[in-house]
Amino acid sequence: MLTRIAAVLVHQHMAQAAPPGVDPREFLEAVAEDTYEMVAGLDLVTPVLLTSVPGLDDLVWPGTEVISIAEGEPLRTTLARLDAEQAAVISADAPDLPPLLVGKLFRELGRAEIAVCPAENGGAVALACALPPPAWADPDLDAYDIVKELRAQAPGPRRVATTPGWHRLRAPEDVARLDPGLEGWDNTRALVGAG
Repeated sequence: MLTRIAAVLVHQHMAQAAPPGVDPREFLEAVAEDTYEMVAGLDLVTPVLLTSVPGLDDLVWPGTEVISIAEGEPLRTTLARLDAEQAAVISADAPDLPPLLVGKLFRELGRAEIAVCPAENGGAVALACALPPPAWADPDLDAYDIVKELRAQAPGPRRVATTPGWHRLRAPEDVARLDPGLEGWDNTRALVGAG
């Protein structure tokens, strides 16, 4: 069986989506913990936290690897630090991401070298690939059209697959995108009073 990592990526700039009246640090911790809890509940993957924000060790279950990264560290450098046969990197600002979408990323790796879950309004919610990552790929979850960029980098367009997209919380108004009908994201829900 393949060894797989599902890593939650936390950057300081994710705090800027805190709604008015909500402490940005508390917001960042809530969305990161909810995204991590979703990942930690997945079968057949090892959860990891990748973070440029210090002091988040308390958010994860005992035994979970927490890897400190630089705020502007390229994703391909971050991917190279992971020890598995396949890895998915999930942006922490997607606290209500359905687990099924992470599963679809891994499934797409059966026919492509990289799989992307696009984000509404540009960028990506998550990306998966075999490790080490393909030498041709220099992915950036915040690139506006990451799929187009990766396909331009790839030796052929079929090297990059996509799954159904989702949303990220990148500005205070994005909190309205959270789906109250979905289970999980309890920390974010309590903090922003949604659902």
